[in-house]
Amino acid sequence: MDTIDTISQLLHSSNSQYRVYDIGRKIEKISKEQFEKIELNQIPYPYPSQGHACIALAFWQQGSPVPYLWLLKLPLDERGLLNQGARNHFIAIIIEALGNDLTQDANEHQEALLKSNPYLYTPAQYKLAVLNSKIKVELKQSPSEYLASFSTYLSGKNGWDKWQAVGVQGISDFTVRLTENGYSQQLINALAHLPNEVLFPLCCALENEQFSVELLDALLALLSSKLLPVEPSQAQEYIEIQQHLLRSIASNCQHPHVEEFIVTLLAQENVAPELLITLSGRCWLALANTQQLMLFLEHLIACNDQALFNSIFKDLVAIPVIRPILFQCMRTPERSNALAQAIGQLFNQLSPNQV
Repeated sequence: MDTIDTISQLLHSSNSQYRVYDIGRKIEKISKEQFEKIELNQIPYPYPSQGHACIALAFWQQGSPVPYLWLLKLPLDERGLLNQGARNHFIAIIIEALGNDLTQDANEHQEALLKSNPYLYTPAQYKLAVLNSKIKVELKQSPSEYLASFSTYLSGKNGWDKWQAVGVQGISDFTVRLTENGYSQQLINALAHLPNEVLFPLCCALENEQFSVELLDALLALLSSKLLPVEPSQAQEYIEIQQHLLRSIASNCQHPHVEEFIVTLLAQENVAPELLITLSGRCWLALANTQQLMLFLEHLIACNDQALFNSIFKDLVAIPVIRPILFQCMRTPERSNALAQAIGQLFNQLSPNQV
């Protein structure tokens, strides 16, 4: 067998077709060309999550109806580049177990080798559901039987309180097919009626999709209505709803309507820490300019929580598209004294390689 230096080569050598997805922040497809550059350390990993690249690899042989799935968590270095030693170790484990036939039925010994792989990763159940839905669409396969029941629920004919039969897989199958069968309009019509038990998993699925401006506006209108002042006893419940609705528009962050909403949100006197966490964790592209990021950082400082500031700063500075903008914000003379002090405290705790 020829020397295998990358996962891409490993998959090519086994004559496998494959798709690559980030599964750390959202479920986002990575092109083969981009993945090859990531493996060669020509570019940093675009969606780092706590210092790691969380990757799903779906691969199959020609004519095989069911793809195999590898779910990996590979460490990144301080520059966001893939740790080559870890990647090579993963390849060595796979080759030892399976040789060049990646789709063979593993025997007991091979199965034990594969299960002992330290780079295996198990994402949250809702992410697995979305991943499954996306792969089925990619391979032009039928959705699960749960899609029909969710669509029926959204009609409202059986009552909005009859949500117990709604499954996460059905919600995921629905959201990846929003352009089909009038699903987008059906969701718009149902949105204001959905109980949190349905709305929350729906928002977690929607965060991975780009969709029509009509649906985007409906979600923004609902989110705006939940930002109005409420009784103190309702505050935490409303913040949780706000968080999820903010997540729902995550893949549409560069749309002008979302940009306008984020400007309005950050212009408020107070922004809940939970919303700041959601913005940085899911909607980071909405912060990809100096003005917005400065407003965000000032709100973060206003939380009076240095540990929270440190955590979000370290998360944002690892994202390649945000990193240079964050450095500009750190150096600008317009920053407040409180922000300058928080940055100083953070740097006192970091090693030179971490910034």
